[in-house]
Amino acid sequence: MAGRAWKFEDDVDTDAVIPGRYLVINDPEDLAKHVFEGVRPEFAREVVAGDFVVAKRNFGCGSSREHAPLGLKGAGVKAVVAESFARIFFRNAINIGLPLFVSAEADRIRDGDEIEIDADEGIIYNRSTGETYRTTPLPPFLQEIVAMGGLVEYTKRMVRSA
Repeated sequence: MAGRAWKFEDDVDTDAVIPGRYLVINDPEDLAKHVFEGVRPEFAREVVAGDFVVAKRNFGCGSSREHAPLGLKGAGVKAVVAESFARIFFRNAINIGLPLFVSAEADRIRDGDEIEIDADEGIIYNRSTGETYRTTPLPPFLQEIVAMGGLVEYTKRMVRSA
């Protein structure tokens, strides 16, 4: 996984990711048109499939809307890296197949840096600075859920194979 880092600060709430007025939209690509529109209006226009969202502490706080990770996934965001995540956002992201990486060093990544993540080894490579950072890899069962596109697809496959 390699792409551009879009940097955010602490306490990015789900309303900043997807404003509440768009909760009537359930299509990921339609939601993607409104991701971060109130805090970084250029994001929806300029994000490229494979880019990363990078933040400091408590990313995804606020309401438990699934629209926030769904909009990020629809925008082509490959993963979110943060020092910490709100628990409900973490669960919603995994449920829809958006990988998350916890790194105490996320604050060292700058907006626009090119980064690469080795999910198996738990390493983030910053191609722009040459630095490397540790991340906590997702447990294998969560990696499997993400790889299958989320909990619904995972469950369907598990039921078919039973």
